Amino acid sequence: MADAVMKTNAQSAPARRRRPWLSPLNQRRWANFKANRRGYWSLWIFLFLFIASLFAEFIANDKPVIASYKGEILFPVLVAYPEEKFGGFYAVTDYRDPVIRDEIEANGWMIWPPIRYSYRTVNNAVPQAAPSKPSWRYDAATRCGQYPQGAADPDCITGNWNWLGTDDQARDVLARVIYGFRVSVLFGLTLTLGSAVIGVSAGAVQGYFGGWVDLLFQRFIEIWSAIPVLYLLLIVAAVLPPGFFILLGLMLLFSWVAFVGVVRAEFLRARNFEYVNAARALGVSNRTIMFRHLLPNAMVATLTFLPFILNGSISTLTSLDFLGFGLPPGSASLGEMLKQGQRYLNAPWLGITGFVTLSIMLSLLIFIGEATRDAFDPRKTFR
Repeated sequence: MADAVMKTNAQSAPARRRRPWLSPLNQRRWANFKANRRGYWSLWIFLFLFIASLFAEFIANDKPVIASYKGEILFPVLVAYPEEKFGGFYAVTDYRDPVIRDEIEANGWMIWPPIRYSYRTVNNAVPQAAPSKPSWRYDAATRCGQYPQGAADPDCITGNWNWLGTDDQARDVLARVIYGFRVSVLFGLTLTLGSAVIGVSAGAVQGYFGGWVDLLFQRFIEIWSAIPVLYLLLIVAAVLPPGFFILLGLMLLFSWVAFVGVVRAEFLRARNFEYVNAARALGVSNRTIMFRHLLPNAMVATLTFLPFILNGSISTLTSLDFLGFGLPPGSASLGEMLKQGQRYLNAPWLGITGFVTLSIMLSLLIFIGEATRDAFDPRKTFR
């Protein structure tokens, strides 16, 4: 009898509701973000392009994605096999070499990426002196004229086309755009996130404690911001070899200042609110008050600011590469492509490709930033 009563009560009890993934406030913010259709679709387009660029080695590479040789499955895109494995002598295998290609195909097969060039691959079969026009602008005889068998050569296929032409070193422009897009976005994201961590922490300390801490920190920031970054880059470039992490660390030394003012103002405004005073009266530590109670409110302005900081970080890298103080020579760089477009006015595809790629990237980020600003606008969130 007792079991029956318990079973009846269990059946009559209302089912426990699952906690939503987003709070009601964040649900309204997401709805406001989606209401900005331009920013919403820009987010998905940017994510698609960025995620695709993360797999650039599987899209544009001078190595097969997967191969079979004498019954063994190989992954050349992931593993560097020596040429002696295929009967050669070199330490690095050139899979575009006709001898190696014929040897593998005689004893197995290969699956190539859609574009058979990496960002540093030199095309020795360009129909004219580099920089050469896009392949689709040539007729079949001219396009395949440098191959041994002409248009009938097995290497004269669409995978070996230069769809956007080549640069001054006969490197495929489309492959360099794909890799350059990835480098630019990764540099911008890393710089933005690192700057946010340092800048938000510094602004939180300033705004929360105020007084002499705020005064001394503000004077330090004024002096630190007055240091000419370009001159410092010139000095570092003359002493240290250029590199991704060297440039990132140097830019991170100064880029965090942009976040301090926003977070500092939010903490100065909210540090004497009633809930903060109540937390102090209950003995809650300053660290807990700062990062659990005040920081979520301060992050609203910071998150609105992030897409524009990311935009500026990418523009900074492009500008430095254009001036010759950015990434090492030969790296996939949009700024270096713009520089070549300026140098070779008779090859307009270089400047146009770099300009269009950079314009699309920055425009998408601006649209995402506008939608983020609408999402966190209190006049739309609390109406």
